[in-house]
Amino acid sequence: MSKVTDLYGSMVFNEHVMRERLPKTTYKQLMKTIKEGAPLNEDVANVVAHAMKEWAIEKGATHYTHWFQPLTGITSEKHDSFIDPTDDGCAIMTFSGKELIQGEPDASSFPSGGLRATFEARGYTAWDPTSYAFIKDEVLCIPTAFCSYTGEALDKKTPLLRSMKAIETQGRRVLDLFGDDSSDRVTTTLGAEQEYFLISEKDYEKRLDIMLTGRTLFGYPPVKGQELEEHYFGAIRPTVNEFMKELDDELWALGISAKTKHNEVAPAQHELAPIFAETNRAVDENLLTMEKMKLLASHYGLVCLQHEKPFESINGSGKHNNWSISAGGRNLLDPGENPMENLRFLVFLTGVIEAVDEYQELLRMSAASAGNDHRLGANEAPPAIVSMFLGDELGAIVDALIDDHDYTSAERVSMDLGVDVLPNFIKDNTDRNRTSPFAFTGNKFEFRMPGSAQNLSDVNMVLNTAMAKSLKEFADQMEGKTGEEFEAAAIDYIKRTLRDHERIIFNGDGYSAEWEKEAARRGLANHRTTADALPCLIDQKSIDLFTEFGVLTEDEIRSRYEVKLEKYNKIMNIEIRAMKRLVRRDYLPAINRYAAKLANGITAIKNVLPEGDTSFMKDKLEKLVAGAAEINRQLERLHELHYASLEVEDQQKRADMNAHEIIPVMDALRAAVDAMEIIVEREAWPVPTYNEILFYA
Repeated sequence: MSKVTDLYGSMVFNEHVMRERLPKTTYKQLMKTIKEGAPLNEDVANVVAHAMKEWAIEKGATHYTHWFQPLTGITSEKHDSFIDPTDDGCAIMTFSGKELIQGEPDASSFPSGGLRATFEARGYTAWDPTSYAFIKDEVLCIPTAFCSYTGEALDKKTPLLRSMKAIETQGRRVLDLFGDDSSDRVTTTLGAEQEYFLISEKDYEKRLDIMLTGRTLFGYPPVKGQELEEHYFGAIRPTVNEFMKELDDELWALGISAKTKHNEVAPAQHELAPIFAETNRAVDENLLTMEKMKLLASHYGLVCLQHEKPFESINGSGKHNNWSISAGGRNLLDPGENPMENLRFLVFLTGVIEAVDEYQELLRMSAASAGNDHRLGANEAPPAIVSMFLGDELGAIVDALIDDHDYTSAERVSMDLGVDVLPNFIKDNTDRNRTSPFAFTGNKFEFRMPGSAQNLSDVNMVLNTAMAKSLKEFADQMEGKTGEEFEAAAIDYIKRTLRDHERIIFNGDGYSAEWEKEAARRGLANHRTTADALPCLIDQKSIDLFTEFGVLTEDEIRSRYEVKLEKYNKIMNIEIRAMKRLVRRDYLPAINRYAAKLANGITAIKNVLPEGDTSFMKDKLEKLVAGAAEINRQLERLHELHYASLEVEDQQKRADMNAHEIIPVMDALRAAVDAMEIIVEREAWPVPTYNEILFYA
């Protein structure tokens, strides 16, 4: 057996380990809980906990933790040892079913958006048995949900699990209508492609802006960027390759199916893509991947940047959300091999189209963040307008259904799209469209809008819930219909729904100015900033959607809106403060010192050579003086607006002010500083430049 196969999943308490270590009856009961959602009694939990502890200790674990996802967007953990002192001064290692099932972290120290007051500290973590426990850094990590003392969800996992239950219930209803009486669960799957940058630790330590905000607040474009198109899929630097090897080993040991790694478009940018998994587990695995990337980079003198736009003028980093629906291993977005499978595919496809159109603003909101605002629409990522790409063949089929005309396949076979002669689609008979936010790629949809730093729970919660709504409407309309009546009604539903929602389908260039105008004509939303995108979360339409399927209560919805607003404003506050400090303490002093040096040089030359031509030096000095004056003007304007914004108590109004008044001034200040970078001599510039950071040895 090879090293990789020995290593893979070795640090995971997975189904294989459970089968080996648990009594048969316990194993069956646990599988029933995992696969069917059956409740787990304490006796079974005690047996599982003991087996889990023994396995973990054998692997070197000394502690356990309930690993959860608070509304910060990252993961949290509190470590407790297995040690239980005995009366004779020794200790035994214990771990009970109660400790496995439930924990109690401090709920007041995490964002709650008003759900919890500071004095209401109690919160609970509850074991999620559908995501395997694993060992990380000698700690047994148990994936858990996180809720308040009164039951409100304080995390990102709980609503995701609720949305998966909603789509399972409604998807099962639809499959029953097709005569599929199997007991297969309907689940969503996710493959999360992760983009990131690697830079030198030495450069990182000299860039306070990157250290504090994750991105460069200043920086003139590099002499060489990505215009030669040589970095994408190019040879990987030896140091980076060693990092990637260790990362693979660590991820494989955690059962994370890291499959593809390569250089991305921008210099110093890379990507890792895993094989898809059930959505809940895939989100957990992506968060682990992000954590491991950051930790392991330091082994090689590197720093991993996961900000959506660390560097201006070159591509930022996204996280492509490859989403599909399956039942018993069957991909329900696969066209299939026969007419009825084709009809089922068209029903699910139509449901996706309806869901994306109806809840386009929610999808845009789910990918909104201060960092992603710098990336979306920057001719490298999708625009802020949500649309769907279907490709030539599938697009032609949809057009034929909408317009009631014959369809001619790629093989020139004419079909009238009656139920009996539905076309047998050719898989992947389409090009890719990198400008589309939501593109069909053969048997799944790739949502390209999320940013690299994002927890994908929000995105998939919205997708799942919106899709559950579409499937419910179809099932409600088809209830009681069978045979030819059902087939005719299904085709009628497909045609009618596609006509109602065809505006969301766009196969052209999403970067073009023409598309922006066309999208406005179609009535599609264009929320350019996070401040613009967030209010839709508390629209009555959104509240109705989430409450109908029990995914979020109205209080939970409003709390998440408040958390997202507060986080956006806090990030903006940090960036503004960092900008002001850097300008005052680093950039302006450096510019002034160099200007004084240049002035002294002019004086010295004139003293020796009164007739010497120093006009070029004077021109440079004038630019420096004028540039410093402009920097001061923009700095003072930013300072005034910053303090004015802090007086605005309403978080939405403050976000609007940050997005629409303050960011333009930040951009102007940056431009003024960056213009000086190419005038001041290199030795006098206080920080590493893009040329040095991106093209490190």
